[in-house]
Amino acid sequence: MTGGSAASPERPPARSADCSRCLALCCVGPGFTASADFAIDKPARTPCPHLDPDSWCGIHDRLRERGFPGCVVFDCFGAGQQVVQVTFGGSERRVPAMLDVLEVLRPLHEVLALLDEAARSPAVGAEAAALVARVEALVAADADALAAIDVGAVRREAGALFDELVVAAHAGVPGEDLRGADLVGADLRRRDLRAARLRGALLVGADLRGVDLDRAELLGADLRGADVRGARLHGALLLTAPQLTAAAGDAATTVPAHVGRPAHWAALPSRP
Repeated sequence: MTGGSAASPERPPARSADCSRCLALCCVGPGFTASADFAIDKPARTPCPHLDPDSWCGIHDRLRERGFPGCVVFDCFGAGQQVVQVTFGGSERRVPAMLDVLEVLRPLHEVLALLDEAARSPAVGAEAAALVARVEALVAADADALAAIDVGAVRREAGALFDELVVAAHAGVPGEDLRGADLVGADLRRRDLRAARLRGALLVGADLRGVDLDRAELLGADLRGADVRGARLHGALLLTAPQLTAAAGDAATTVPAHVGRPAHWAALPSRP
């Protein structure tokens, strides 16, 4: 367990991870291989060797230094405490069935976090709010009912609504279509990315210093190691907290109010 996360100014507490009300499910369930994100191999459903007996991460305050930036970036969007406190009624003991439920609830909670943004849109707000209500009813079900949920179908329905949101936001000012583009390590400082479609784009290590991303769609874009110092992200669409946490920004980077600024950015050098 990595430690409690405070909700950002416009992020509902139910969509923010509260590790104090979980049982370190994210430190047990997911598996990973040694890479730039994780210093070791860990099989799925095996406790991390750094997990303390009391379900707290023993290296939480130095995860990046110890080679675990992937742990810092991970966000369950509140699914962990939902599993423990709601689905399993406040259980004080971790059981394997919790990990099954987490695999269903985590993507649904991420959808809810994105739908919260869509619900503020004049174009699709009513539809988004209705879908939020339906998904919230789904995540409140018991473990057996949760196992029967077609998560893919929920994500596709939300995805269609996100398409409407983006089309409405881009009305009259269509940007470059870069959905799924491989932009790994690309220097994008002279690229006009306003209203760009960057859904699912690979922006790993990309240079986005000072770039204006107003109304750019960033749903599912991979921003690991992307340099966003001085970038204007406050008007970006469908951007989540884990994406920002994976990137490198500074005090000059603007971010959406509902997402919040990653704490570790304060220690990074300002844009040259």
